[in-house]
Amino acid sequence: MSSSNTPLSLVALISGRGSNLGAIVHQCQQHRIPAQISTVISNNPDAPGLRIAQQAGIATRVIDHREYASRDEYDLALMKAIDETAPGLVVMAGFMRILSADFVRHYAGRLINIHPSLLPDLRGLNTHARALAAGNKQHGASVHFVTEDLDAGPLIIQAAVPVLKDDTPESLAQRVLKQEHRIYPLAIAWFAQGKLQIHGDQVLLDGKQQPEQGFGAAQKKAYSPQPLSS
Repeated sequence: MSSSNTPLSLVALISGRGSNLGAIVHQCQQHRIPAQISTVISNNPDAPGLRIAQQAGIATRVIDHREYASRDEYDLALMKAIDETAPGLVVMAGFMRILSADFVRHYAGRLINIHPSLLPDLRGLNTHARALAAGNKQHGASVHFVTEDLDAGPLIIQAAVPVLKDDTPESLAQRVLKQEHRIYPLAIAWFAQGKLQIHGDQVLLDGKQQPEQGFGAAQKKAYSPQPLSS
């Protein structure tokens, strides 16, 4: 959480193209999020997302996981690099690493991720193809706090899209990605504004759970959360 005069400091973790990173950078530049990205860190030296950060004047670092003998050693090096900037929030924006329990506990309550499914459905990889194979009528994306259980942390916000008869994994992915670019900056803005509180496995927004934050058993329908104010 940031004060009204001090932007929230973010560290973003990426592995690939940095699509969501680009959306977050844009919203920060437009002052729609009271935050600024201090550093972008990638485990992949060839990640295209590094160029997005560099073009925006954001510091970048590469900590290549292939140079470490174990996950724990890598995570310790990553933690050291993150903590050098003392961020208020760590944002996973396509960071394709399973994090150790020690890492997750170290950043408990200030580590978030975006996942391309309507969690708790379709945890893990290849969610678009799996949604089609399962015959799902809708699909989507979820922003959540990261816990030790993979893709299982408290939900902050979700967005749904319809699954069309002629969809391919690629076409469905593109439709979901548009929603990712909208809801991830929104979740970060809420965090930066101090609007989010974690109570057990539930996230409250302004002290209550909002309908756009998740899907209950009887609430499986598409909706459109309000966009960030300009």
